[in-house]
Amino acid sequence: MLATMTNVVKRYGDTTALDHLNLNIKQGEILGLLGPNGAGKTTAIRVLCGLINADAGEINVFGKTQNISNLQTRRDIGLVTQNITVFNDLSALDNLKYFGGLYGLTGAKLNANIKEVLDFVELADRAKKRPKTFSGGMQRRLNIACALVHKPKLVIMDEPTVGIDPQSRNHILESVKKLAAGGTTVIYTSHYMEEVQAISDRISIMDTGRVIAEGTIEELMNRIQFESRVHLHAITPSEAMTEELRAISGVKNVTVNGSHYIVTSSSGSGNVSRIMEIATRNGGVTSFSEEKPNLEDVFLTLTGKKLRDDQGV
Repeated sequence: MLATMTNVVKRYGDTTALDHLNLNIKQGEILGLLGPNGAGKTTAIRVLCGLINADAGEINVFGKTQNISNLQTRRDIGLVTQNITVFNDLSALDNLKYFGGLYGLTGAKLNANIKEVLDFVELADRAKKRPKTFSGGMQRRLNIACALVHKPKLVIMDEPTVGIDPQSRNHILESVKKLAAGGTTVIYTSHYMEEVQAISDRISIMDTGRVIAEGTIEELMNRIQFESRVHLHAITPSEAMTEELRAISGVKNVTVNGSHYIVTSSSGSGNVSRIMEIATRNGGVTSFSEEKPNLEDVFLTLTGKKLRDDQGV
């Protein structure tokens, strides 16, 4: 494991932000970290980065115990903050020089890294421009570049696509995949569920300060027993067809709106072929589809909540 958090506890007064949190991060993976408001994601990130100390538990990063005194470990971590943390009165180039210098880079090494990271985020042509003249998406990309200029082993991205256009969002997602392909480990948090589903190798879902489920998307899907829903448009809808569909074993409900049928079956009933057979025998269909569960369904089932902007701990 690249990093582990074992039975980590963090309290703020009477509020328990992390309640015996266990989290494992594998080398080279993109780990999607999800949680509703107040789940503890932000606190977990701060503890993992060594920005704050935990009250109890063990944090191990790169084989070393992590805490606020471990400056060497922090040099190999890049943090992309949710709020854009660049200097608007400095050029993009000078921002990168400043952040690179914080990590001890100087001279030719610093200049080489800056050139590489500007190319990576496609801002080389704007190097001498100030961020206040950039679009929101360009500012986000510069924010990422500042976290990558020292070539960290672990990059933590906390809501890196908030408030930007689809083109910039796609660029950032492709950049994340390129980072992981090059061996960099990425922890990615977002309230855009489709982003996490598109790029993550594994997903950890947090709630009330602890991880309540983790695994690949397929593994998480298999943990939850979803109802099956089939949508079809019948060529010749009829009461007889409706009654036949309702008589199928495992069918819980059939709703009809004109020619549009929705057939809901209990999980694992395997009714798709039976539904299609009945529909075909009763005149056929113009369209037929099975509604598949997604990561949003898993999240809602496990937490009982929808994903919102995290303004909590």
